[in-house]
Amino acid sequence: MPDIASIAGSAGMIVNGYAFTKTDDGHVKVLNLNAPESALVLDHDGNVLETSMDDMEVGIVQEYYRNNKEFLEADHA
Repeated sequence: MPDIASIAGSAGMIVNGYAFTKTDDGHVKVLNLNAPESALVLDHDGNVLETSMDDMEVGIVQEYYRNNKEFLEADHA
């Protein structure tokens, strides 16, 4: 079981219960904080690289990412 508090605390952004975290290689890891067995890895453009989510959830998360990625990429601290 992942450490939800740690993941949420280090996430670049959280949108509707999904924690988005940039990796050193430019990918974005996404974890559903309400159902941690649902995870996703996106490339910079929002294309799926790996997932344990169903197709409907993937589409929702991709839309969240594409609509909000400027907040993940910029330093808004």
